[in-house]
Amino acid sequence: MMKVVIADDEAKVCQLISGLVDWASLEMEIVGVAHNGIEALEMIETLRPDLMITDIRMPGYDGLEMIGRGKKIKEDIDFIIVSGYRHFEYAQSAIKYGVCDYLLKPIKKDALLDTLHRMREKYRQRTQQLSAEERLKIRLQSDISRLRSNLMTNLLLQRGGNSNGLQMEKLNHEYHFHFEPGYFQVFLVKIDCEYGILYESGMKILEDKMKQILQGLLKAKCFDLEISFQESRAYCILNYGKDAKETLRRQLRAVMDELLVQNSVFGKVELTIGLGLAVENLNQLEDSLKAAEWAVSQRLVEGTGKMIETAGIPACPPVGGAPLAEFNKEIEAALEILDINAAASAVDSLKKQIQQIPQISGQEVFQLVTSACLNYLILLKNHQFSDEREETLHEKFISRADLCSSVPQLFGCLLNFIQESMGTVIQDKKQAEKKPIRLAKQYIQQNYSKQISLEEVSGVAGFNASYFSVLFKKESGQNFMEYLSEVRMNKAKELFKETNLSVASICEQVGYSDIKHFTQGFKKFTGLKPNEFRKLYS
Repeated sequence: MMKVVIADDEAKVCQLISGLVDWASLEMEIVGVAHNGIEALEMIETLRPDLMITDIRMPGYDGLEMIGRGKKIKEDIDFIIVSGYRHFEYAQSAIKYGVCDYLLKPIKKDALLDTLHRMREKYRQRTQQLSAEERLKIRLQSDISRLRSNLMTNLLLQRGGNSNGLQMEKLNHEYHFHFEPGYFQVFLVKIDCEYGILYESGMKILEDKMKQILQGLLKAKCFDLEISFQESRAYCILNYGKDAKETLRRQLRAVMDELLVQNSVFGKVELTIGLGLAVENLNQLEDSLKAAEWAVSQRLVEGTGKMIETAGIPACPPVGGAPLAEFNKEIEAALEILDINAAASAVDSLKKQIQQIPQISGQEVFQLVTSACLNYLILLKNHQFSDEREETLHEKFISRADLCSSVPQLFGCLLNFIQESMGTVIQDKKQAEKKPIRLAKQYIQQNYSKQISLEEVSGVAGFNASYFSVLFKKESGQNFMEYLSEVRMNKAKELFKETNLSVASICEQVGYSDIKHFTQGFKKFTGLKPNEFRKLYS
């Protein structure tokens, strides 16, 4: 029997959760109810619960602090957080602490039951309470789910969209589908957010919620439904009767509404549904997928938070000929002098020209921006500013650009990418310029006791004397002789403090041949004559 604690500063919410389901039938028992973070922590300490359902903000310790402390008390406790309004930062932090799921207020019975069922299965697997038959069933179901998911990932995505030769009987037999004659339709749910904001655990929870919503609202209306997650997309295949087409469209709108409600926990995430063509032949799934991809790319120009569909697969003629050529010219000029402001101007000019193209599609804008990035990377390589393959850098950019939800965001992503890249180049160039000066200073520090010249040191640095003199002054703030004198005088100070050597001997050891010249230089450097310095500091 799983032990459960409910924690919420509202007594009515605790009562609602307690009375909403039959806990005994779930093999669960409510062992405590807390109304603040301090009480909740005390109950974890004394009652050792397996599951806690807690509000994300409470008096005493708030939800986040309580979860963190609770995990230290009982490492294997699971948490479900409850949120009534936008608490994105709190929710994301809670997920980092290891929260398993979340519920939105007002709490619905179906959502609570579904979550509790999954928590029970997780608990039973963790505590090895499953029978051999149950473990075998779970393993078989996992294998079947993996096979079904392969239809999308292997047959359509990784192999360039080759759906020719798909046979219903074969798919039903080999992939465990339940397809029937009717319509087949692909749709996508696209997730957009700042790059890196949804780490692995956060994405997993969002995917689980999306899957629950999709199955809950669509499965009963279909012969079969398959969902596969790839990076920032949920790829879905529907198979339904011809008389259910309008019903499914309405249900998909309901899916979008429910996703937007759930998104209150992930406030910085934007969602869009791209609906592909309804086709009667499995071999046309490629067309449905392409149409869904095109539709979801339209969010860049039409906005997110909606379902976008298309009546066909619009032709995408090459765009950006003149604007792209002008961008290439401007960005190359900026690269030649490493002018970040000029690069920003080139990106801004390209954006303005693209925004003036009538009825340009989101797919065309995306292709143009990624082409602009690739051209920039090629120029970067041609100028020998980068050792990394442009294909690798381009893939990194596409991964970031794919998370943009609008045209301004997309161009902002391009600008940030170029500015970061040029900033690195400029920094590397500065470091490269400083290296010869470091070598020169090292040589001076090792040879100050000898008679060394500007020509000798500039040769070590690899430059002619006149250029080296200018570079040394620029990087060091003093010329060669000033630096050499400083090194020698600092060494002389050490010798006067730590030894009983004569002034003449120290003069010789630090590279001076004329004791009068040394004495004058030492007084100018320290304000004291050598013997006065020794009396004061030795």
